[in-house]
Parts: sequence; C-alpha cells; structure tokens
Amino acid sequence: MSVAAEFIPARTSAGLIERVLRHGVEAVAALLVLTEIGVLSLGVFARFVLHRPIVWTDELASILFLWLAMLGSVIALQRGQHMRLTAIISSRPLVWRARAETLAVGAAALFLALILPHAAEYAQDEWFIETPALGWSNMIRAGAIPVGVALMLASCAIHLLRGRLMDLLAVGGALLVLGVALVLLGPALHGVGNWNLVLFFVVLLGAGVLLGVPIGFSFGLATLAYLATTTTTPLTVVVSRMDEGMSALILLAVPLFVFLGLLIEMTGMALAMVNFLASLLGHVRGGLSYVLLGAMYLVSGISGSKAADMAAVAPVLFPEMKKRGANEGELVSLLSASGAMSETIPPSLVLITIGSVTGVSIAGLFTGGLVPALVLAAALAAVAWWRSRDEDVSGVRRASKKEVFRALLISLPALILPFLIRAAVVQGVATATEVSTIGIAYSVVAGLLLYRKFDWGRLYPMLVETACLSGAILFIIGTATGMAWALTQSGFSRSLAQAMASVPGGAHGFMAISVVAFVILGSILEGIPAIVLFGPLLFPIAKSLGINDVHYAMVVVLAMGVGLFAPPFGVGYYAACAIGRVSPDAAMRRIWPYMGALIAGLILVAAVPWFSTGFL
Repeated sequence: MSVAAEFIPARTSAGLIERVLRHGVEAVAALLVLTEIGVLSLGVFARFVLHRPIVWTDELASILFLWLAMLGSVIALQRGQHMRLTAIISSRPLVWRARAETLAVGAAALFLALILPHAAEYAQDEWFIETPALGWSNMIRAGAIPVGVALMLASCAIHLLRGRLMDLLAVGGALLVLGVALVLLGPALHGVGNWNLVLFFVVLLGAGVLLGVPIGFSFGLATLAYLATTTTTPLTVVVSRMDEGMSALILLAVPLFVFLGLLIEMTGMALAMVNFLASLLGHVRGGLSYVLLGAMYLVSGISGSKAADMAAVAPVLFPEMKKRGANEGELVSLLSASGAMSETIPPSLVLITIGSVTGVSIAGLFTGGLVPALVLAAALAAVAWWRSRDEDVSGVRRASKKEVFRALLISLPALILPFLIRAAVVQGVATATEVSTIGIAYSVVAGLLLYRKFDWGRLYPMLVETACLSGAILFIIGTATGMAWALTQSGFSRSLAQAMASVPGGAHGFMAISVVAFVILGSILEGIPAIVLFGPLLFPIAKSLGINDVHYAMVVVLAMGVGLFAPPFGVGYYAACAIGRVSPDAAMRRIWPYMGALIAGLILVAAVPWFSTGFL
C-alpha cells in the first residue's frame, strides 16, 4: 500500500476526531463564559445591594478564568484565529501559502510540545498550595495550562495530519535543522553576551512573525529558544510567567466586554444609536461620514473591541453612503481611520491591559481617554468635510423634528449605556471587571423589554466567539509576559532604559521617540502584545522624566492605533477591508489623508497634556 493510500483513512479519522474535540471544547468554554458572568454578577449584587460581600467570588472567578483563557486559546487555534501577520505570505503563490500555513501550525506544535512537560510539572508543584477562601488545591486552577496545551497540541497534530505530506516533511525538516543549529551554536551564543538577543528576539522572532506564525507562538518559541540555549534557567519559569500574565483578575474584563459588544449588536442597540445620529446629520454634505465617526465613538465605549465596533457600524451606514455616490475605498479608509481614532475610548481592552501591566489607575485611564479620541475625531471630520465638499445631497430628505425626536427616544436606552459604564467605574460603584456585568445585565433587559430583539439562537455562538477572541488575546499576553521576563533578566531593560533616557530633548525627545516606536510596534505586534512587552519598561522612564502616566498612556495607545490601522502592515486595516467587503487595494490610495489627520491629532495630544489629564 502506498503512503498516500495509508494517509487517506488517517485524514478521515482525523476529521471526525477534530469535530468531536472542537464541539466539546466550545461547549465547555461557552459554559465558562456564562459562569463567569454569573459569579461576578453575584459578587456585585451581594456587595452593593445586600451589603454582604461574598468572599469567594473573586477567587472562583480567577480559577475559572485561567480555564477560559486556555480553552479559548484552543478554539482560536482550531479556527485559525490567533493573531498573525499575513500581509507577506498572502501575496505569495498558492503552493508557498500552503507551506506557510503548515509552518504556522508546525511552529505552534513545536512550542506546545516543548512546553507541555514543564506545564505538567508546574501544575504538580501547585498541588501543595491552598487557595485562601475556598481551600482548594491550586492545582485545580494551574491544571488548566497543561490541559489547554495538550488540547492545542492535539489540534495541531490533527491539522498537520490532514495536510500535504510534502509540506509537512519540508517544514519539519526546516524546524529540525534550526533546532540543531541553535543547540550547536549554544556555547558561542553564550559568549557574546546580550548580542545574542538580536538573534532570538529580532531575527528569529521577526522571521516567525513575517512568515505568518501566530504572534503568541512566535513569542513563546523565541523565549524558549533563548532560555534553553543561552541560560540554565528551568523552563517551568516560562509557564509560571504565562500563568502570571493571563491570571490578572483585571483581564477578566476582556471576555466580558467582548461579549457585551456582541450583545449590543444583537439586541439592536448599536443600530438605534446609528439611526439617531443619521437623523441629525444625514442630510448635510459628508453627514454620514460624521455619523460614522460619531457611531464609532459611542460604540467603542461599549464593546472595547475594534472588530466588533466596525462590524456593528459599517453594515448600517455603507449601503446608504454608496447610494450617495461615495467611493467604497473612501468608506473603508474612513472606517479604518476611525478605528484608530477610538482606541482610547473606554472600556478599551488596551487601556485595561495597560492598567494591568503598569499599575496605572483604570479609572484615570477611562477618564483620560475621551478627549484625545475627540481631538482625532475632529481631525478626521475635517478631512471628511474636505473630501465630501462636492457630494450631491439634493435628493436627500432632511429628517423632521418629529422623526429626530422619535429616533432619540428609541436610541436613548442605548445612548445611556456608555455613560453608565464610565460613571460606575469612575465613581467607584464597580471595578473595571465588574462593570461589564452591569452592562450585560442592562443590555439583556433593554433587548428583551425595550427593543424586543433578543435572538436566543445567537447566544451560544456569541459565547463561543467570546471565548475564542479572549483566548487569542490572553494567550499573547501570557507568552509576551514570559518574553518580557526573559528580556528583563538579560539586562536588556536596563540598557533600553538608559538609551531612552539619554535621548536629546528630555521629556519631549522621549515622547517623540516613543511615538515613532509605538507606531512601528502597533503595525507589527498590535496593541496588546506591544504594551505587555514594553509598557513595564517604558512607563517608569516616562514617570522619571515628569510625564504623567495617563498622558503617556494616551499617546502610546493612539500611536499603536495609527500603526494597527495603517497599511501595508496594519492588521486593523485589513479587518476594516474585510468588514466593508472592499479590496485592500481600493482603499490603499485613499487612506493617506486620513492617516495624516491621525498623525496630526496624535502630535497635538502629545504636545498638550491637558487633553489627557484635564478631567482627572
């Protein structure tokens, strides 16, 4: 029997195993999201309504959260939704794209196979630690890591088994040669000091990212290769750093706000806000462009997810804008730019991450993020006005006062939600994690009783999507935390601090180089992994130079947003094109005036701290 003939039954069995595994993991992950919402809601209700706090709710939420993060990572891997850079490989011939896909899965499998025994050892070591409130062994929580790693490894194996044998052999051979070369070069690399960081964290990491290996796994492989080749550090440290990175309770806001964003779209709350803005401005030249900017400003305050924001706004506005003769490339350019503009609007997931890794007040970040986004929105509106000055609106009917008032009444419950969320955090009624449960409860009630639009059939897919997106984000935070620890232990952070602090111009020079650095980082790594890696290193430098923490946070988040949504590397730009169903080439020629407006607004925010700190 030929090799190919042997491979066919294996592929069939693999497909069956894959479906069973996928459905099982998705069901458990959906249940975990629901349970997390219930546990945190119970804690808020007991503390603020009954005035009798339940001591174990946060502890149970933390235990379940690590399981949610790891199972969500499994789902993201199964669906191919781990964050990765595909701009380069997508332009290659089909045969090379297939080989790059095999490399992406093979590299992930290699990292998982290397880390699995150390994850199991780490979980066993946690057996003797008892949780303070519930009295459970901490192995119950830490066991999520080896289980999740094993499930991801099984998913990778199934995917590779279903691929082309020649691609598998080529990729396996390349990874084997690379591993042997690093082992043989180990003594020489150890002798060159911190110059070996260039090989692992520039060459090796950069090659992985550019070749389409998911960012989280690229981080993990570079870190493992560095520690195993040039140090005697036990690799269980990588697992413990991943645990630390993914387990911060403040990050529980990530899945809850992702679910809230999906919920407001499903209940029609986002549509109600957009319709009200359209009734106000839809009749003027460029009016729908202003509506798009206003809608992104409002919706970003609820969902915290840029993809969810764009998906909620674009389908409502694009058809009418096209009827008025708007170029589809122009529409996507404005959509992409508005995504960058709204990065600082709370409850942005990047702001929550900054608060988690740098210790900056979440309430301060939520307060400081509103005006900088407004500055960039004004800059984009100026460009939209200029580009639409010849728009023909003679056939557009102006909404009557009665229609505007009716649209306001319909949208009022939705318009209240962003202010409710911000007020609850700023006034100390709820933490940044707990406030999402208030938003979820409010949205469910509004959807059921006021908008009468609650599709129960979409609830399960929304829960699974929440776990998937959250897992992809949290896995990056985990591996980036391990990488940041390795860089810190190497002495790189001290060298970086000295170099950044010695930039001519003091605080102004440091701010300028930070803007450039984070625009580049945002285009390559995206906001969350970039801030996890470099936030703990750079925020203390900024503080020592007299730069306010919140002001510096706003500048770096906006800079990363510009990089994230700017072609040709910005992943957010391609997400906007996909949501608008427009070719990236069609928008590439039209986006640059909007990018220029964003940069001008960013420079203004960096130069005037009051925009970020005036209301603190």
